Amino acid sequence: VLEWHNPGCPFVKKYYSVGAMQQLQVRAAKQGVHWISINSSAEGKEGFLKDDASARDIVVNRNAQPEYYLRDPDGKIGHLYGAKVTPHMFVIDKKGNLAYQGAIDSKPTADAADIASSTNYVTAALESLKAGKPIKTPVTQAYGCFVKY
Repeated sequence: VLEWHNPGCPFVKKYYSVGAMQQLQVRAAKQGVHWISINSSAEGKEGFLKDDASARDIVVNRNAQPEYYLRDPDGKIGHLYGAKVTPHMFVIDKKGNLAYQGAIDSKPTADAADIASSTNYVTAALESLKAGKPIKTPVTQAYGCFVKY
């Protein structure tokens, strides 16, 4: 799973403020899924992390559980995947193919109260892949704060 991350974005905070993203990360790891959070904010832009220590602080302070947190201030990885917002989510299958891309869930709000009643597209994609079934919705419209390239 690739998760585009900006610690200042209210749509990212929606999931991290209540521990929902951290729970997804832990559940995915238990299934052998590699989770990478990627920050493509450029220097001088909201969410920019100047060094690895700043990234570690974000992970620790939010009790985040990605396997890796990657700083991408030049935007090379973000542009390669076409990441447009935070959190823009991508699920890669075991063969290295893009299996899902888009929103984390079906409710494009910054309100954490909406998480419980939404469809989590990342969870659905991971469950389908685990069961060997096609992903019902492989592409959705991502929502959130624009990536600050």
